[in-house]
Amino acid sequence: MGVKGRMQGTRERVRSMTSISITALAPASGSLVEQLPLPRPMTFEQLARLPDEAIDVATGAALFARDAYGTLDVDRLLAAFDEMAAPLASRDLSRLAPEHQADAVSRLVFEQLGFRGNEQDYYDPRNSLLPDVLDRKLGIPITLALVYCEIARRAGVNASGISFPGHFLVRVDSSGTDAAAVLDPFFGGRRLDEVALQKLLERASPNVKLVPSEHLAPASHRTFLVRMLINLKWIYATRGDFARALLALDRIISLTPDSIPALRERGLLAARLGAIESARADLSRLLELVPQAPDASSIRQRLKELSFKANTLN
Repeated sequence: MGVKGRMQGTRERVRSMTSISITALAPASGSLVEQLPLPRPMTFEQLARLPDEAIDVATGAALFARDAYGTLDVDRLLAAFDEMAAPLASRDLSRLAPEHQADAVSRLVFEQLGFRGNEQDYYDPRNSLLPDVLDRKLGIPITLALVYCEIARRAGVNASGISFPGHFLVRVDSSGTDAAAVLDPFFGGRRLDEVALQKLLERASPNVKLVPSEHLAPASHRTFLVRMLINLKWIYATRGDFARALLALDRIISLTPDSIPALRERGLLAARLGAIESARADLSRLLELVPQAPDASSIRQRLKELSFKANTLN
């Protein structure tokens, strides 16, 4: 039975996955006193308000997947990662060099579990929705990176996503050393050296020189989720599913409330869909943030049109 099938039925609370630990500071001295568990956010909006270090990417991906699957059992979905990581639980992978840690996780994820990149239908929205990725074992680089990082973390491996231009990657770091292994989750976890990374960079940004500290830095949790949602929004928009594209933009703006591109895009899309007040709010906010934006005059003209339309309707 697939992951989505197993998610039906009685809700099963998985305590290890329903809390987020934060460090409490003693009021006077500021010393570390204890780890306080916070309940897992029940809505995407709650998660988006957390500081970046408290955001769990898999939880966020599960929560926005409920926009497509309203009855999704988030806790049960996340517990699937515990099951998948179990074969590595007894191995002390952290003592190995980063490349050997990376290879061990890759063997489990791509060879034993069978996850792979969907080369036949790259732009299928299911490649961006976590329940479908786990069920079908198909995804795009960023969702396969999420699967890899979640399994790696449970195996004691320090893996993180890299928001590389045009193609999301994964890095594995080892404590006590600057060494890191970089791998491509879309193509079976193959490791990439500097030459391969330069070639990959040139596909997205010709004539740009690879700067490891810039191009290979770990993505923040917020960036990870925003990039997932940008992919999903683009796929829905190109398919003409503008209502779902608008919902993805809602999620993006929950995470980045002052994102100028997202406010512009959501405002114009809302206007297209007839949500006049929402459109006016977004476009007005955009002008508050950047009154001298290059397209400020056209935005102001659009606001006048929307105001006229609103007055006509009233």
